[in-house]
Amino acid sequence: MADSTSDPTTTPSRRAHPADASTPTTDDATSPTNDAPSPAHRRPKQPPKKRPRSPRHSPSHGLRRRLLHPLPPSPLLRRPPPSLTQVDGPPLSSSLLQSPSVYQAKSVPVPLRTKFDVPIHITAGGSVVEYEISTQDYDIGFAVTAEREEGVTNVKESARVDAVTGKFLVGSVPCALVFSFDNEYSWFREKRVSYRITVTPPRAENVVRGRRLRAKKALEVVGEDRRVVEERYERAVEKRVELEEQVKRLKKELAEKVKSLDVVVKEESWLEKRREVRDEQIKMLNQRLKNGWEDEKSEI
Repeated sequence: MADSTSDPTTTPSRRAHPADASTPTTDDATSPTNDAPSPAHRRPKQPPKKRPRSPRHSPSHGLRRRLLHPLPPSPLLRRPPPSLTQVDGPPLSSSLLQSPSVYQAKSVPVPLRTKFDVPIHITAGGSVVEYEISTQDYDIGFAVTAEREEGVTNVKESARVDAVTGKFLVGSVPCALVFSFDNEYSWFREKRVSYRITVTPPRAENVVRGRRLRAKKALEVVGEDRRVVEERYERAVEKRVELEEQVKRLKKELAEKVKSLDVVVKEESWLEKRREVRDEQIKMLNQRLKNGWEDEKSEI
């Protein structure tokens, strides 16, 4: 039966642990104590450490940074190469390939204005997932998503259902399948859902076939990355040779400038002393012309 009560607002959801899908277990964990240490055992407060001052960003500092990082990384270099562990997949003797895993529960309450999630972690590529969902009396929103490092994929779009079954194949792993039961639209009714989710690992021949497919795809990615690295390496070598020549030329020019500077400094010092001597001579000559000479006064 459909539940017609709905509202656009939402409330926080709760997520079930995969262990919740089986028989309930007792929680015998105890909370840690918060015994505060006595004053005699308290550590003395340490003075705050002074943060070192960052160096001034001079033009040479910026040049050094540009020389160390002359080119931005390409998208292929930003993307990590495929791991051989992911390419190999589970070993043929792994327990993951022996028997199916079943996650089930009956009459799980989903309170009004809430959402209930059942996450299941898949580590064997090629696993087949089958699910059977049913509710009591009223419908509920149901969706399946696959969460991976690169993002979230919608396996089954959200829809309001009374009962539904489905089956799909899991390709890239590891991933977390999230089976969502959404009752956020209901204002008055609690829903009860029952589910049975079966994860069947791939057969040995499928694992072998999947390994080869992943290896070929990985070889394409690694080969393309190798080509890009070779091109960037050649450009880096050319740039290094060019910069070494420029540095060599600049060092030679700098040595010549240092010699010229030394000559100019010596000339400046000599001219400064000569200027002082001339200023004193000009002063003395002006005094003689104005006041006359000492021997001339005695004669007059």
